Amino acid sequence: MAAEIITKEDLQEFGKNLLSQIRGLLGQSFEEPKKWLKTYQVKNLLKISDNTLQTLRDNGTIPFTKIGGILYYSYEDINRVLSGEVKSKRIKINKD
Repeated sequence: MAAEIITKEDLQEFGKNLLSQIRGLLGQSFEEPKKWLKTYQVKNLLKISDNTLQTLRDNGTIPFTKIGGILYYSYEDINRVLSGEVKSKRIKINKD
């Protein structure tokens, strides 16, 4: 069995190739999130309960669309809520 000598230049070339491949993998776009999420997906994403999500819907914090009995939430709206851009839209009025 013949011995193969690896030079410093060989190692540098190997490192460059390896880094190039890693950059290629990291540069690949990951699957984009869906535009519309269902209730269970929002609960999992926010790690909240049914009741908490109901409260967020009731006070207008998280907008939703109901189609055929299924609630849908915009992924963009959820991100706005997470970033603090959306506040509750419901106004409490005291009747004296």
